[in-house]
Amino acid sequence: MILIDETVISDDIAQKFFVCNLEKCKGACCVEGDLGAPLEESELPVLEEIYEKVKPYLSPEGIQAIEEQGKYIKDWEGDYSTTTINDKECAYAIYDENQILKCGIEQAYLDGKIDFKKPISCHLYPIRITKYDNFHALNYDRWSICSDACTFGEQLGVEVYKFLKEPLIRAYGEEWYEQLCKEIEQL
Repeated sequence: MILIDETVISDDIAQKFFVCNLEKCKGACCVEGDLGAPLEESELPVLEEIYEKVKPYLSPEGIQAIEEQGKYIKDWEGDYSTTTINDKECAYAIYDENQILKCGIEQAYLDGKIDFKKPISCHLYPIRITKYDNFHALNYDRWSICSDACTFGEQLGVEVYKFLKEPLIRAYGEEWYEQLCKEIEQL
């Protein structure tokens, strides 16, 4: 385990390899699982604010799901997640010309329509954060649908923390990330 400020980081984040391989998985993480993408409470008003600018990027099914269920949902444990289409794919997911699922929010961001890239849980995947009263636990989430990403990361020699540099900095800051790199180098 690596300890930095109020974070506890799993060794797997430093030691395991990972680079998304959308050609292989087709964006399966946007459709598999029990719920939509986990959301921070601070992201809820952001989804409300950006929805009209993101809406043109979404599928008719995604728009319908959002208009029927809301821009996000609250689950049985009181946690928030993105709305889903028929309890499957994220309502914000869109298929590109190669039938690969991508994020409509991120596409609006890339097109300069909004300044919010996507939910931090999506940006950080395969890292999942569990928040406790006094610290955050960062763990590498192993999921069979990402096996090609593990293989690809190993071929390229890119560890999880390097692949996720941008979202880790987004979540914890540049100084925190530099400290993480120093701690990993010392292992």
